[in-house]
Amino acid sequence: MYQTDLTRYELPPEGITLLGYVVRRMHKTQWLMPVSAMLADGKTDQAVARIAMYAVTASTSFGRAYYQPRFNSAGDEISEPDPNTGALVSAKLESSSPTNKISYIATLPDGSTFTGREEITGTTVGLRGLGMPAPSKFYFKSGDYTAELTGVLTSELALSLIGRTRIRAYGFLNFNDNAGNTGKLNIDRDNNIELEINGKNFHQIWEAG
Repeated sequence: MYQTDLTRYELPPEGITLLGYVVRRMHKTQWLMPVSAMLADGKTDQAVARIAMYAVTASTSFGRAYYQPRFNSAGDEISEPDPNTGALVSAKLESSSPTNKISYIATLPDGSTFTGREEITGTTVGLRGLGMPAPSKFYFKSGDYTAELTGVLTSELALSLIGRTRIRAYGFLNFNDNAGNTGKLNIDRDNNIELEINGKNFHQIWEAG
């Protein structure tokens, strides 16, 4: 399980745009910082596990939904470094009609890059809240190493009559890299993450390291 409650940072009191929120949401690049060393040691399974964990945590929020971010115009772009790592994160609204298509990139101090694209296809109404499915695709590159991840991650607003509306997410990612690793990740509404690579679960991979 990976727990976080960073929505006060992602949704600061002074307000923020949708792109600003996406950039703040991606300020979890500490997940990627050990990847280069893992690759140098030949621990590609651990490296791709880190990349998958970053992909899902950078794409989701869990905590209080203080307000709805302001809309951006198509073509807008925002950049802000991750204060914890110095990685530069940028997000661009490629289009806003008929759906919001957002692309982004995180460039680490060592030159490695994590790029992605998501399409917010609309809003669904269910008993558990308002859902915003986002088919997503991610790509990581460090030197000659590459990894690709695809899936659908749904952000959901759990509404409350007492002003305590919360944001959460659920969904899945499938991924592979050019070192021959394959895997899958699932996340549920309680922020429980199941990660499997080459038939081994998340804990087995970390313990093996």
